[in-house]
Amino acid sequence: MHVPDGFINAPTSAATGVVAAAAVAVSLRGARRELDERTAPLAGLVAAFIFAVQMLNFPVAAGTSGHLLGGALAAILVGPYTGVLCVSVVLLMQGILFADGGLTALGVNITDMAIVTTVVSYAVFRLLVKVLPRGRRSVTVASFAAALLSVPAAAVAFTLIYAVGGTTDVSLGKVATAMIGVHVLIGLGEAVITALTVGAVIAVRPDLVHGARGLRQRLKLRVNGALVDVPAPDGAPTAPVAARTSRRALWITGLATSLVLAGFVSFYASSSPDGLEKVAHDKGIDQKAQRHTSADSPLADYGVKDVEDARLSGGLAGVIGVGVTVVAGSAVFWVVRRRRTPDVSPTSTSAV
Repeated sequence: MHVPDGFINAPTSAATGVVAAAAVAVSLRGARRELDERTAPLAGLVAAFIFAVQMLNFPVAAGTSGHLLGGALAAILVGPYTGVLCVSVVLLMQGILFADGGLTALGVNITDMAIVTTVVSYAVFRLLVKVLPRGRRSVTVASFAAALLSVPAAAVAFTLIYAVGGTTDVSLGKVATAMIGVHVLIGLGEAVITALTVGAVIAVRPDLVHGARGLRQRLKLRVNGALVDVPAPDGAPTAPVAARTSRRALWITGLATSLVLAGFVSFYASSSPDGLEKVAHDKGIDQKAQRHTSADSPLADYGVKDVEDARLSGGLAGVIGVGVTVVAGSAVFWVVRRRRTPDVSPTSTSAV
């Protein structure tokens, strides 16, 4: 879904750049209400994890692959405003260091991959958690559905942007059909990754998951060797879901997982073009694609320049990318948290 330079004309790219800048500015203010000293480090980790998992292209059809977009995952874990910032940090690092996604198309990519996916997924998620029984399973199910719908929504958004500012004369109907069709399949992979990750974090630290705030559980008694819920009188509060690990342990585990995924597992990712690349090639959208400004970067195309061994080159690039992203993301969220007014807490605004 990373749009390269040349797909969209300059006026439309500039307009989406204004939209992206405005959304980032709003998100910087909104993130102050979502972050505190507990959740700010998690936000930097989420950005690094998204970077790592985006390196893991998975096959979805003959000759086509897909990868995580991450908007739904970020919005559910750390909140929609912080989620926009997480994905934007990832896109910025990818564009500057790895020549992935055009720099003149950065506004297009942030609008499509950060804003649209986050807004759509979080709206779907909030709707589902309101109608489903309040529990861990419901949060995971809602995460799956929200992520699934966010990816074709991004495909629709790209089609609309292309309809306004596309640089080639291609049938809009064919582009829409191809984009939505392949990204529905990619959405299934996105949904599985998102649901598994959200479920894993909820299992150990539900208090740190933005979408699970307020999640509570009934007290249990052991009866004949089995745990059963204690019937609660009407109006009686249930117990908060307990944390099973420390924040430091969660952060270290998450960072180690990101490094392993980017530094080792990424070597085995699918080499087929992703959904947008495949559609662009088949439909002729890429006729005016331009050489990336950062094509000569030492890390371009997710490899370290002058390192001959492909496995080592890709692994080092992945590790560097995770490291740079976690540092950049953590710095941004540390500044945002420091600027949060003392009378505003994430808990008091979790329903906003």
